[in-house]
Amino acid sequence: APRTPHVRFRPEEALNMKVTVIVAVHNAEFHIGRAVRSLLDQSMPRNEFEILVVNDGSTDNTARVLESFGSWIRVINLDQQIGLPAACNVGIRNAHSRFVVRVDADDYVHEDLLRIEYLFLTMNSRYDAVCCDYTVVNDREEVVQRLDSEEHPIACGVMFRLDSLVSIGLYDEQFLLHEDLDLRIRFLQKHSIKHIELPLYRYRRHAQNMTNNKEKQSYYFELLEKKHGELARCMTPQ
Repeated sequence: APRTPHVRFRPEEALNMKVTVIVAVHNAEFHIGRAVRSLLDQSMPRNEFEILVVNDGSTDNTARVLESFGSWIRVINLDQQIGLPAACNVGIRNAHSRFVVRVDADDYVHEDLLRIEYLFLTMNSRYDAVCCDYTVVNDREEVVQRLDSEEHPIACGVMFRLDSLVSIGLYDEQFLLHEDLDLRIRFLQKHSIKHIELPLYRYRRHAQNMTNNKEKQSYYFELLEKKHGELARCMTPQ
């Protein structure tokens, strides 16, 4: 059996945390550093948010890259790969805050993402989550297009109230793709998401994107339709 994951963090800081950024990563040695640096560069005061990286059984140099950030980030190292939705759930269950937002290991974010989304949710209690628009970039970080996250939803850059996520049961771990669409469908049945027309997230498009696998895409979308019926067909995967 895998040993208990090793967690690095400063316990005394947990009391002040307002937001937890969850980054689940598997074999992303070339991109994870960029993602983490963009989070360390946030305009939100550094002692008010934590960066929690769940290293999902990476076999490349991801662990070494994460170690280079020292105590600036918390790391949970899993000995065996458990899959993206399960790794995200590990992160959510270990969050030290009332708000959580997910960032993919190969993406990065605008410096004001956390500050703006946190401010919105704290001043608008009737909403349980807030999403922003995003720009698609290539591996040279050149902007390819800007997309509306309501018309083309993605998993990341959405800040949730932690208790609202817990109330719907977190990610369904059978969805190794479209886990975000399944979560969104279930979330919207009980809660509300506000859309902000600001492109604060950077979605990197490259050859290794999981969404490039059309066969897998089709399989998990069919699974989504079986579970949710017409509600699934209303969703437009990125």
